Amino acid sequence: MISAGFGLGFSLAAATAYAQSSVSLYGIVDTGVEYVTHANANGNSVLRMPGITGELPSRWGFRGNEDLGGGLSAQFVLESGINMPNGSLGQGGRLFGRQAWVGINSPYGLLSFGRQYTMLLWAMADSDILGPDIYGMAALDPYLASDRSDNTVSYRGKFHGLTLGATYSFGRDSTGTGNTPGQGTCAGSVPGQPTQCRQWSGMVKYDTSWFGVAGAYDEQRGGTNASAIFYDGNAAFPLTSSADKDTHTWLGTYAVLGSVKVSAGFVGRSVTTVAAGPDVRSNIYSVGASWQATPAFMLDGEAFRIINHVQDARATMVTLRGTYHLSKRTAVYLQSAYLSNSAHAAYAVSGAGGTTPPRGEGQLGVMAGLQQLF
Repeated sequence: MISAGFGLGFSLAAATAYAQSSVSLYGIVDTGVEYVTHANANGNSVLRMPGITGELPSRWGFRGNEDLGGGLSAQFVLESGINMPNGSLGQGGRLFGRQAWVGINSPYGLLSFGRQYTMLLWAMADSDILGPDIYGMAALDPYLASDRSDNTVSYRGKFHGLTLGATYSFGRDSTGTGNTPGQGTCAGSVPGQPTQCRQWSGMVKYDTSWFGVAGAYDEQRGGTNASAIFYDGNAAFPLTSSADKDTHTWLGTYAVLGSVKVSAGFVGRSVTTVAAGPDVRSNIYSVGASWQATPAFMLDGEAFRIINHVQDARATMVTLRGTYHLSKRTAVYLQSAYLSNSAHAAYAVSGAGGTTPPRGEGQLGVMAGLQQLF
């Protein structure tokens, strides 16, 4: 017994000797004032403080890491979205609606479990210049800024310049609060219906010091109370069968030439239903560039073109943004975008929502904002 006790004590001491852990608090607070023309069916303009995003969505969270030895580490992230104008929680009121996962990292990659991003986000991260900006690509397809799922097993590994990743969700919206406006809810994990509300994604990505290319596929299955919408002025339609699919395919590339970065991308979305009616598809094409003019000032912008033949909706949007860093953590920015709709389209220039124009009407959006990282 004495020997066993000594052995246990020695093991605990040894574990303490090599196990190092850390937990950090981090976040982004970002908001400002926005002006949008033709912001309702009557063509009225609006001056407001947008609630969802500015240059980046506001958030706070905890990130933890513990060295387990042998190249292994335990990691977790708990991240909460914040609606800055009123301090409410984002993602349908979830406490940790942006991310909530725990995993093991090794030389072979990160294996994690919980609510987390799909591979669509990781594939787009380097070749979509504006990312989740209020006048970015997500204004045309809000899922591109909300590509995360509940009940998800995820793997992501990097081998030199090659990154591989995949996710599988047993039920993409287990709380029933909705992951993206207009998509309804899809709780999943229904006995006898193994594909209802399932979601999976995959990614292949290759990067060098000056060039990168990435591809990703993301598939959501339908289920009770689920729906799909294309944000072009047409109403949402049911996606209630487990055989229904809402898919996104991404192909993107970028190149860095000194202080200038250029990029191009393509998003193909397809919604297939078992109900009567044609499948609906949209294609988004993008080109962008950023210029680090000085260590403190960056000028960037992107142009987008979306085409939806079935719903006879098309739009072109161009965004220009300037960001000046007052310090490493604090920045001010001014950005503007103009969106031109085809005769039957009603896409909105602002990703914050609530500014749908009359069909065929163009929109101008302007926002001045302040951002601080901690």
